[in-house]
Amino acid sequence: MALVPSQVLRVAILLSYCSILCNYKAIEMPSHQTYGGSWKFLTFIDLVIQAVFFGICVLTDLSSLLTRGSGNQEQERQLKKLISLRDWMLAVLAFPVGIFVVTVFWIIYAYDREMIYPKLLDNFIPGWLNHGMHTTVLPFILIEMRTSHHQYPSRSSGLAAICTFSVGYILWVCWVHHVTGMWVYPFLEHIGPGARIIFFGSTTILMNFLYLLGEVLNNYIWDTQKKPPSWQDTEIFIYKGSSS
Repeated sequence: MALVPSQVLRVAILLSYCSILCNYKAIEMPSHQTYGGSWKFLTFIDLVIQAVFFGICVLTDLSSLLTRGSGNQEQERQLKKLISLRDWMLAVLAFPVGIFVVTVFWIIYAYDREMIYPKLLDNFIPGWLNHGMHTTVLPFILIEMRTSHHQYPSRSSGLAAICTFSVGYILWVCWVHHVTGMWVYPFLEHIGPGARIIFFGSTTILMNFLYLLGEVLNNYIWDTQKKPPSWQDTEIFIYKGSSS
């Protein structure tokens, strides 16, 4: 698999996320003016995560091309750190949070869109932007997993990290409700305290499941249980080849 096409794909995906973020922030919606602004929505947080992740991917590609054949051990060490950061972000944030947003949004939307994305929002958010926020995340992250091998962290540290993120966001949602008296998502207004606890616990479990799914999918694609991918398939082997 050639390296250049994957670089082009990553640049295109990064630019698309930048466009989505700019268009979303340009929309003047009442919810953007209230406490927490856009940062109280997991969809927006996920868009930022995806944009930062693909930004790191592009930076890694550029660094790989500049480092290859240079023989500079310090540059190779820095590249290795950058690749480790890229892999950690995909494993712990980009894949599980991205897939969670797509899955949960469309399940609730299909059941009753008023519970997650009221029809009133159609007056502010065009259809293409809605799909940019809640649909294209899935194919983009799968393309990334298919075009480059990613080294997952230890399972215990990875699950601890995604649990920390999940609990942190739940506490943030509860804090916003404490300050404003309004839940970030409309359906939380219609269920009791016990049901909310069950829902929050279920979302944390789902996040952990999606982390494990990403690990299994990564191993399946690259067959890492049997043999490592060749250097043509992933940048992590470039700096090894350049130092030999």
